[in-house]
Amino acid sequence: MACVMDGNGRWASRRSLPRSSGHSAAEATVIEVIEAARRAGVEWLSLYAFSTENWRRPRDEIAALMLLVRRVVRKHAPLLHARGVRCRFLGVSDSRVPAPLARDFADLTLLTGANRGMTLTVAFDHGGRRDIVEAARSLLRAGVPPEAVDERTFAAHLPFPDTPDVDLVIRTSGEQRISNFMLWQVAYAELVFPPVLWPDFRAAHFVECLHTYRQRDRRFGGVAPHANGET
Repeated sequence: MACVMDGNGRWASRRSLPRSSGHSAAEATVIEVIEAARRAGVEWLSLYAFSTENWRRPRDEIAALMLLVRRVVRKHAPLLHARGVRCRFLGVSDSRVPAPLARDFADLTLLTGANRGMTLTVAFDHGGRRDIVEAARSLLRAGVPPEAVDERTFAAHLPFPDTPDVDLVIRTSGEQRISNFMLWQVAYAELVFPPVLWPDFRAAHFVECLHTYRQRDRRFGGVAPHANGET
């Protein structure tokens, strides 16, 4: 499953606070959602932290966010490791990502790489379209003939090709869009759009989203069987 962590700025604006305060308030939600997912038996969790489009935001907001993310990573690395969570970061290819932050990402990835609990993927400087373009370039560089390219082959050239398709996407704040997030992997995901802003999102909301997902009839383009067994 995956979460688009939306609403930090609006949370701060409603309290007449700078947008950076909303990002700071989101820290508690991130940790609570990770714990709630782990307790619920979720094996793969992806969090959308910073998109390729977010570089358009004001410089001071970006700088504050980079410092915050570094502090959060360093603060919670021991807990994540102790919980058996394998952490990795999707993206982080833009030269504007501060080198110390990129090193912290690499250190946490290395520290938790052998863990066999939940896999936590943090999408940072991520864009789904960019991933697809890079996969196409990888295929060309590998000299794969066009007739040999199918979905399985293409997916093998995406970043972290072991990542399974996403079953459920939760986007907080009530906004109803994907925003260039893991476009290949969310092709058949169920979508839930709770109105609560991300800093106010708690374990109970997360469990409610899981319950909503479990009530869905997933047909993947097929037809649901009728009660008499016909299709």
